[in-house]
Amino acid sequence: MVSKRDRYKRLISISSAAVLVVILAAGFGYVWYEYYSTAIALPYYRRGNWVLIGIYALLVWLFFKVYGGFKLGYLKKTDMLYSQLISIAAVDFVSYFLISLIGRHFMNVTPMLLLTLADLVFITAWTLIMGRVYFMIYPPRKLIILYGSHQAASLVLKMSQRVDKYMICESVSITEPGDKIRELILKYEGVIICDIPAELRNDYLKFCYEKSVRAYIAPKISDIIIRGADDIRLFDTPLLLCRNYGLDVEQRTLKRAFDIVFSLFALIIASPFMLIAALAIKLHDGGPVMYKQKRLTIDGREFDVLKFRSMVVDAEKLSGPVLASDDDPRITPIGRFLRKVRLDELPQLLNILKGDMSVVGPRPERPELTEKYKEEMPEFEFRLKVKAGLTGYAQVTGAYDTVPYDKLKMDLMYIENYSFRMDMQIILMTIKTMLFPPKTNSEASEGLIVQESRRKEDNK
Repeated sequence: MVSKRDRYKRLISISSAAVLVVILAAGFGYVWYEYYSTAIALPYYRRGNWVLIGIYALLVWLFFKVYGGFKLGYLKKTDMLYSQLISIAAVDFVSYFLISLIGRHFMNVTPMLLLTLADLVFITAWTLIMGRVYFMIYPPRKLIILYGSHQAASLVLKMSQRVDKYMICESVSITEPGDKIRELILKYEGVIICDIPAELRNDYLKFCYEKSVRAYIAPKISDIIIRGADDIRLFDTPLLLCRNYGLDVEQRTLKRAFDIVFSLFALIIASPFMLIAALAIKLHDGGPVMYKQKRLTIDGREFDVLKFRSMVVDAEKLSGPVLASDDDPRITPIGRFLRKVRLDELPQLLNILKGDMSVVGPRPERPELTEKYKEEMPEFEFRLKVKAGLTGYAQVTGAYDTVPYDKLKMDLMYIENYSFRMDMQIILMTIKTMLFPPKTNSEASEGLIVQESRRKEDNK
């Protein structure tokens, strides 16, 4: 059932975000008035100063919104802290250059560096305090899981990693009598519905809606396609229109124009790092610097993807085409570092410029592995309705070892909900992923086991 406190959750999040923006803008205002406003050639009048502080507040809101810095109670405290820290660093970086543009020369950077340091300290304290207050008001939800097969176990494990948000108290099989299942659902604050037949799932979803019970649903491929549908009406009959052809002509044209501009600019910026990476690879074992591999892009077209070589020469001579793991012995020390910070992918900027790839899209897969995946997931080729990408929605929201089926779902979510704004958000989120790589699911599971072991020790 919906509690009275739940009705105020959004208000609390918005209020917290508003207070945070105001405090950060006030800090910038102090630095501006104290160190910069009188140092520029033509000092502003009162309203001009207010406009500049307002622009700073807008930048804070935009960057925090993109990186998820306002998702109080939704993200883990560490993820939210990372999001806020990279956001405020980006805001202060942009603001310094804006101030220098106004002053017509590079202004003294020390005040902005001190402001950034103060912001980082304040944000860290703010996140920890507000996180604790929020979870005192909203303790973990007590949930029951309704399952149909063993596949639900992975979802339960992932939700169990958020003990601050979810408490799975009971599980029930779909084979149990319907009356018993409904009775159990009403005992808890929510239900997780996954991997059960569509007809039964619809029945229990309607029951939850009727009783105002929160429902967490693991979507099927068809659900994701429907979510991307347009609402239309035929006289007095509502319809959902699934276009099912990927991006339209206007979207493809805009995306291609952006790809060309971005890849040219990125190649100029990344060229020193690419040169260093190439030298390191060559000096390590004397083998080739670049590595070509057949991959698939839009409409199943094959192309040669370019990468910095991160494995030993002829790594697949004996094993054949297989996926690499984190601890793969074929990966060289240099390659391990390049993979960790994603620098091994930089040569693909040339693939983007050529037109084989896009900046954002599903990661290109090998033809052999695609055929293998299609045996278990016939829908796997749906992701070929758009060009392969250097980065993608699955890469910024998933982990390195996210299973292919979940990656497929995320790729389809991107295709069905594509927008230029979404591309920009994924690109910015990629920077965060490079700076703060997410834990693999295996690492998170090990951490959960350690936490549980410590809890048991404490209770002895």
